[in-house]
Amino acid sequence: MVQPATDSLLILAFRVFVAFAIGALVGLEREQAESGGTFAGSRTFPLFAVIGALVYAFFPALLPVAVGAITLALTVAYAGKIWIERDIGLTTLTAAILTIFLGALTTHSERGAELAVIVGGAVTVLLSAKDAIHDFVDQVGEEERRATSKFILVAVVVLPVLPDRELDVLAGLNPQYVWLMVVFVTGLSFAVYVLSQIVGPKRGIALTGIVGGFVSSTATTVSMAEQTADAPSLYHVSAFSIVVASTVMFPRAVVEVAFVNPALLPQVVIPLGAMTITGALVAAGLYWRSTTENPNVVEIDITNPFRLRTGLFFGVIFALVLLVSESADTWFGVSGVYVTAFVSGLADVDAITLTLSTLAREGSITPTVATTGIVIGAIANTLVKAGLVWVLGTRQLGKVVTGLLGLVSVVGIAFAVI
Repeated sequence: MVQPATDSLLILAFRVFVAFAIGALVGLEREQAESGGTFAGSRTFPLFAVIGALVYAFFPALLPVAVGAITLALTVAYAGKIWIERDIGLTTLTAAILTIFLGALTTHSERGAELAVIVGGAVTVLLSAKDAIHDFVDQVGEEERRATSKFILVAVVVLPVLPDRELDVLAGLNPQYVWLMVVFVTGLSFAVYVLSQIVGPKRGIALTGIVGGFVSSTATTVSMAEQTADAPSLYHVSAFSIVVASTVMFPRAVVEVAFVNPALLPQVVIPLGAMTITGALVAAGLYWRSTTENPNVVEIDITNPFRLRTGLFFGVIFALVLLVSESADTWFGVSGVYVTAFVSGLADVDAITLTLSTLAREGSITPTVATTGIVIGAIANTLVKAGLVWVLGTRQLGKVVTGLLGLVSVVGIAFAVI
C-alpha cells in the first residue's frame, strides 16, 4: 500500500525537477542577454518555474493569486530597471511570467509536462535568436510584410469558419480540409524561406539548393539555368544546385505524407528515401567539381511563398487533383490514378502527394497504388526540370542534369515496383 504513494511522490518530484530545468534553461539565456541579466537570470527563473509547479500541484485554485503576486513584484522590479538602465524592453518580464505557467504545466498532467518542455525549448531558441530575427525583419520589405500579414490573417480567420464536411455543391470536397492543405504547404515553404532570409542572400551552393528545393525547386531550376546561359562555365555549380533542389523535393513529399497519412509513411519512405540517397550521392560528386572549379556562392531570388494569390492557386489545383484522382480511380482503376499522378506531377508534386495520401487514408486506393502514384508524380516533375534546363540553359548543363536526374528517377521506379 505504500508503494503507490511513493511512486506518486517520485513522479511529482521529477516533474518539479523538469520545471526547475525549464526555468534554468530560460534563465541562463536571460542571464547572458544584455537587457535581461540585471533584472532576472539563472537563479530567478528556476524559482519562478518551481513556484508555478508547486502551487498548481497543491493549491491549483491559488495559481492566479500566485501569478498576480509575482507579477506585481516583477512590475516593481521592472520599473526600477527602467529607472536605472533606461531600458523599456518587455521581453524578460514576459518570459518570467510565461515561465511560471510552464512550471504549472509540468504538474498539471503528463501531456502538460511534455508541452512545457517543448514550449520551454522553443522560447529559449526564440530569445537567443534576437539578432537574427531583427536582421530578418530589417530585410523584409513593406510589400512582403503586407503579403505575409494578409495570408496569415486569411488563414487564421478563414480556416475555422469553413465547413468541416463534404459539400455536394463542391462535388463532395471538404472546404476546411482543402484550405488546411494550403496552409500546411505554404507554411512549410515559408519556414524555409525565413531560414534563407536569416542566412542572407549570399549562400553556399549546398544551402542554396536545399533552401530552393523546399521553397520552390522549379524556381531554383529556372534561376540556375538562366545563370548558366549567361555564364556557361558555371554549369557544374548550376547542375549541383538543380540536382540538390530536385532531390530535396523527395523528403519534402515524405513530410507531407507524414502530416496527412502517417500509416502510409513506412511504404512511401522506401522509394523516396532511395531517390533521396541517390540524388545526394550524385550531388556530392558535382559538389566537389563545382567547388573546385568555382568556389563562389550563388544567388537565387527566392520569393515569399505567403502570398494570397499563390495560396488560392494551390488550393484550386489541389481540389481539382483530388476530384480527378477519385474519378480516375472509379472510371479507369489503377491506370487512371497513375495517369493523373503523372499529369498533375508535371505542374505540382505537393498536390498529388497530398491527394493520394488522403485517398489512401480514406481507403479509396491501396497504399501501394498511392506510393507508386506519388513516385510517378515526383518523376514527372523531375522531367519538367530537365526540360526547363534544356530550354533555358546550355546543352552541356542539359546533358548533365538529364543524366543524373534520370538515374534518380530510375531508382525511384525500381523501388516503387519491388
